[in-house]
Amino acid sequence: MPAETDPRSPDTTTDLPVAVLWDLDGTLLDSEKLWDIPLYELTEKLGGELSAETRDAMVGSNMPVTLRLIFQEVGIAEPGEEQLADAAAWIDRRMHEVFCQGLPWRPGAARALATVHEAGLPMALVTSTGRGLTELALDTIGRSLFRVTVCGDEVDGLNKPHPEPYLKACRLLGVDPAKCVAIEDSPTGVASAVAAGASVLVVPCEVPVEPGERRVFRTSLAGLTVADLTALVH
Repeated sequence: MPAETDPRSPDTTTDLPVAVLWDLDGTLLDSEKLWDIPLYELTEKLGGELSAETRDAMVGSNMPVTLRLIFQEVGIAEPGEEQLADAAAWIDRRMHEVFCQGLPWRPGAARALATVHEAGLPMALVTSTGRGLTELALDTIGRSLFRVTVCGDEVDGLNKPHPEPYLKACRLLGVDPAKCVAIEDSPTGVASAVAAGASVLVVPCEVPVEPGERRVFRTSLAGLTVADLTALVH
């Protein structure tokens, strides 16, 4: 009987992605709905009402963009630095409270993470969320699964849709972005990963994502296999 081949041995991994790069909010965790809480509350606190259109524009964005949209919504075109800092701190405190109450998984996400980890593929978490909240999320999703974590406050303001978050993750992993698969849910995140040169598995959550280059769509992460990811880089 021939010896069983280790699926992670060098002679059988040449076709695999060199790394899998995961988004957080809306991809692994169903946390976009949790962000609704402080975003709607802050807008009301400032005397306005957050429209669905403006909320959709925030999906996948970073804190500076989100705050700019909120202040525009309430009629403040040029908020001062102190106003922005106070609003950011308020959202951060409120989200810490919300995150500590428990974080729901997206369908199939926990099993998909485990599947990729068990295959021996390096994984990175690439999120627009700041380090403090990301650390809380890692308590749920498992920090040991990721070799690298890149947060929204660690890219010198070059946040998604800029390619830098994904490029930084690839630099830290020492891999070629063109041989990686990113897993994203939002137009902003997909644009970032594509611009970095990665292939993207798109699992839309709160807002639709348009078809385009180097992207394949799924309705959920349920049943995801390593073969599914391998097909994206060939």
